[in-house]
Amino acid sequence: MNRRLFNKNLLKLVSSFALLESVFYTNAFGNKIKPNVENWAIKLNEYCLDLKKEALSLKDWQQQIEVLLNEVPLEEILKFIDFERLAKGMNMPDLGVTTAWVNFPKLAGLPEKTVFIKKIFGMQKDRAIIPHGHSNMASAHLILKGEMHLRHYDKVSIEGNHMLIKPTIDKIATIGTSSSVSDEHNNVHWFIANSATAYTFDVIMLDLQGESYNIHNLDIYKKEKLGNGTLRVPLLDVDTALKKYGKHSHH
Repeated sequence: MNRRLFNKNLLKLVSSFALLESVFYTNAFGNKIKPNVENWAIKLNEYCLDLKKEALSLKDWQQQIEVLLNEVPLEEILKFIDFERLAKGMNMPDLGVTTAWVNFPKLAGLPEKTVFIKKIFGMQKDRAIIPHGHSNMASAHLILKGEMHLRHYDKVSIEGNHMLIKPTIDKIATIGTSSSVSDEHNNVHWFIANSATAYTFDVIMLDLQGESYNIHNLDIYKKEKLGNGTLRVPLLDVDTALKKYGKHSHH
């Protein structure tokens, strides 16, 4: 009797281990990965393909990607993109941010070269992703670690050496917070790290609507108020912008 019970329990144990094994697979870096994060990666690429083909509007893409970024537990995303290893290899600059390319594990249904660019941005305390706007590109950002002061503005227009913008978001962004930019919505962003280090995972789409992308660095401290919430802000070259905004001094 006992032997039969023992065998039955052993069988139960073995089959539950087999089940566990089938729920995880190991990525190239030896991390255990769950299948829902595979679907997540495939879906990211599909949404981006739809945007490229203009089957999705910019605003809809932003909405769907942000929902998707928050769909899978963050720990799973961190393992999937091999965050720990990438973060170890990043040397934080004294001005602005540093970046690392992200590679997804090989998956059925996911091309090796995704239609979107995958990067991690990292910075140390008081350093910034400097205030800048975008043309013909869209991107979404998930905070993986740390805390940041995040500001967004809508781009109204570009007039010569100035951009007209309207503030939309001003908040403290913590782990798991997502945000996004496009020509249609929340086009300008500015991140300042509040914690010792801070990292974002970025999904970036370039050259939309068949046009070359462009980045416009903004001198926000020199803003001129035009009434009705609109600000007229000078454009800066990247070196000047980095010197002025790359390291935030507390006013």
